[in-house]
Amino acid sequence: MARLNRIQRWQKQRRLRHSRLPLGVWEVAVGERLDRYGLSHAERRRLRELASLFLYHKTISGAGGLVIQPTVRVEIAALACLLILNLDLEYYRGWTEVIVYPGRFVVDRQESDATGVVHQTRRVLGGEAWLRGPVILSQTDVNGDDLAGNIVLHEFAHKLDMLTGSANGMPPLHPNMVRSKWTEAFSRAYAELRHQVEHRRAAIDPYAAQSPAEFFAVVTVAFFEQASHLKHTFPHVYQQLCLFYRQDPLQRLGRRDPAGHSMAAP
Repeated sequence: MARLNRIQRWQKQRRLRHSRLPLGVWEVAVGERLDRYGLSHAERRRLRELASLFLYHKTISGAGGLVIQPTVRVEIAALACLLILNLDLEYYRGWTEVIVYPGRFVVDRQESDATGVVHQTRRVLGGEAWLRGPVILSQTDVNGDDLAGNIVLHEFAHKLDMLTGSANGMPPLHPNMVRSKWTEAFSRAYAELRHQVEHRRAAIDPYAAQSPAEFFAVVTVAFFEQASHLKHTFPHVYQQLCLFYRQDPLQRLGRRDPAGHSMAAP
């Protein structure tokens, strides 16, 4: 095992020597965007390495003749890897491609209702994740400023959820996590949100009430983009996400000085 780990580390460093994102390109693409997450200098370096390896292993291609600009590629990789900053690139195993449409795209599907009747549906999407298939994104949404609806974080959260099979709101938990605590926290919060949506006063994006899978994806976005609000609204969900992602965004943001700069050593 030790020998295997040494080989894997050597392979990683070899790939980084040939494919590490230049610092200038990295800063232009995501420097300002990453400021709001309160990452330390060490975390930024690790994220840059993960994003570099992500782009080494994954293909990001445009649909409909779209040419993907380098900054867009880096932005997608950085946000995807923010989720796994303290996990591993292996969490994105089993698929190879990200497809980017110029704008939102239309999907036609057959769906069954609660009585078993099949309906033909048409939906306009900003992103979609396929089991053992690609992540599909809209460039319009990737470049958007809506923090509550970050499509990259949302779709890659689905990919993590799918590691245990079809997306159901239960990603692979770590050995130190208790499945019953996760289930209780998420079930109660999901039921509360559905009640809120029925009374038109949802505390988070009401799209989360569509299914447990969408709830997990939406609270993941909130965890990184609106950490204080999520912790206040669903504190037990926030706690479980801290354990799963091995990150605490609120604690990280607390390292900033009054001017908003990271207080971590360079």
